Amino acid sequence: MNIKKTSKLAVLSMAICLGFWNCTPDKKAITETTTDTTSVVVETKNELVRPEIYAPFKLTTDISTLSESEKKMIPLLIEAAKIMDGLFWQQAYMGDKDSLMATLDDADTKKFVEINYGLWDRLENNQPFMEGVGEKPLGANFYPTDMTKEEYEAFDNEEKSSLYTFLRRDAEGKLMIVPYHEKFKADLEKAADYLRQAAEIAEDEGLKKHLTLRADAITTDDYMASDMAWMDMKTNGIDIIIGAIETYEDHLYGQKAAYSSYVLVKDKTWSERLEKYAALLPQLQKDLPVDAKYKAEKPGSDSQLNAYDVVFYAGDCNAGSKTIAVNLPNDEEVQLKKGTRRSQLKNAMKAKFDQILMPISEMLITPEQRKHITFDAFFENTMFHEVAHGLGIKNTINDKGTVRESLKDLASALEEGKADILGLYMVTKLREMGELSEGELMDNYTTFLAGIFRSVRFGAASAHGKANMIRFNFFNEKGAFEKLEDGTYKVNPDKMAEAVNELSAKILTLQGDGDYEGVTLLANEMGVIKADLQADLDRLSDANIPVDIIFEQGADVLGL
Repeated sequence: MNIKKTSKLAVLSMAICLGFWNCTPDKKAITETTTDTTSVVVETKNELVRPEIYAPFKLTTDISTLSESEKKMIPLLIEAAKIMDGLFWQQAYMGDKDSLMATLDDADTKKFVEINYGLWDRLENNQPFMEGVGEKPLGANFYPTDMTKEEYEAFDNEEKSSLYTFLRRDAEGKLMIVPYHEKFKADLEKAADYLRQAAEIAEDEGLKKHLTLRADAITTDDYMASDMAWMDMKTNGIDIIIGAIETYEDHLYGQKAAYSSYVLVKDKTWSERLEKYAALLPQLQKDLPVDAKYKAEKPGSDSQLNAYDVVFYAGDCNAGSKTIAVNLPNDEEVQLKKGTRRSQLKNAMKAKFDQILMPISEMLITPEQRKHITFDAFFENTMFHEVAHGLGIKNTINDKGTVRESLKDLASALEEGKADILGLYMVTKLREMGELSEGELMDNYTTFLAGIFRSVRFGAASAHGKANMIRFNFFNEKGAFEKLEDGTYKVNPDKMAEAVNELSAKILTLQGDGDYEGVTLLANEMGVIKADLQADLDRLSDANIPVDIIFEQGADVLGL
C-alpha cells in the first residue's frame, strides 16, 4: 500500500534526516521519542504481509462459575490491560501507532501491523514487511537508535540498566534517563484507578491486597511489595498479571522490561491436581545432573502451580507468538524468599495443540509414534518448563553478580533453554519417582519433539526462538531423534534421555559461571535454523498449517 500521496516525498525526506539509516539526528532539542518509522512506509511487499499464518481463537471461559463480584471485576481488569497494550506499542515501535495506521488502507496490512506491534514480522526473525523500512533497532524504542556501545558504557548513571527506564537525549544531545512512571504517568494512573476500583469490590482479601499494591507498583516502578502479595494470594478465583515484566523486547542489552497483561480465571479443579508438584521442587533441585555448586541455592518453598483460562492478552505477551504458560515473579529476591507461581493458560494451550501441534505431527512424526502425541503430555511439558525456571542458580558462583546481569542480552535465551531442557528432565525424574503415572514417558518425548517443530516456526530471533534451535540442533547432533527416508522423524528414547542430561548440565554450568563468551559460542553454533530443517518448515507452510493464534477477546466476547 501507499502512504498518503500528498506527503510521500516530504515524509521520506524527513525519514532520512531523522536518522533511520543511522544518520546523526539534530541534537538541539530533547529527544523524548526515537525515529518515527511511519515516515518511511512507502508501499507494502504484499507477499510479506501474512496474517493468515495466525489461526483465530475466541478467548472464553465458563463465567457461570464466577461470583457477581468477579463478573463486575473482569471488565475493569480488561480496561487496565488495554492501557498496557498502548504502552507496549510505545516501547516496541519507534513512532506513533495512530499515525502509522492512518497511512494504511489495506485490511490485511493493518491486521498484520497490529499483530506485530510494528513493521517487523516477529515470526520471521523481525524482518521488515514494508518497503522503505530498515532493520528493527535491537533496543526497540528503549534507547536512542544512534547510541553506540561506547557511549552507553561511558554513561555514568546507575539507573541506565534499570528495568524501568528509557534512555533518551537531553537538549545538548547527551544521554539521559526517563523513568517509566514519569513518561507514562497519566496512563499509569488510569490503569491504577481501574485496579483500585476492582480491589474495592473484590471479595477475596488476598486479591484485594494485591490489586491495591499493584496499583501502587505500576505508578512507582517498585514492584516488590505487590509481587510478595501476589505470591501470598492463594484462594482467588480471578487474577491479573500486569505491569512492566519481561525483557524479551530488548535485544540490545536485555535490560528493559516491557508492559504486558493477562486477565485470568482460575481452573480450580486442575490447579488442585497440580499443587503436589510444587512441594517436590527441593528434591528435584538436589537431583539436577550437575556439580553441587551449580545447584546450591534452594528454590522458594512457597512455589505454586495453577491452571487458568486466560480471557484477555495485552502488550508484550500478545505480540507475535502467544504465551501459553507464565512463571513469575522474575525478581530473584522474591523467587528465593517465596518461589514463583507457574500459571498454565489452559484454553490457549489447547487451541495451539488442536490447531497447530496435531497437524504438524501428522506430517513430521513417524506414523508408529503418533499415538504418543497427547494433550496431557503437551500440558505436562509446558507446565514443567515453567517449573524449571525456579531450578538451577540465580546468582553466579564466581562473584559476577546475578546470572541475568552477567549474561546480559543472552540471559533470556539461555534461561528459556534451561527451562525447556530441565522441564523434560523433571518429567523423566517424576515418572521414575512414580509421581507421574498417566500416560508414558514416550508421550512426553514424542510430544516434546513435535513441540520443537511448532516452536521453531517462530524463528530464531527471539529468546524462545534461540532456545528452540539450540535444543533442536543439540538433540540432532546427539541422535536423540533421527530423520527417516520418508521425511518423518523418530524419537530414540535412550539417546534422548542422555542428551537431556548433557544439555542440562551444560546450560546450568554456563549460567553458574556467568560465561558470556561460552553462551555466545553456543548460540552462534546451535542457535540457527539449518537448511534441512527449513525445508521441513516450508512443507508445513505449504500445507497451510497455522504458525500461531490470534484472539477474539474482550468483555463482550465473555458476555459481560
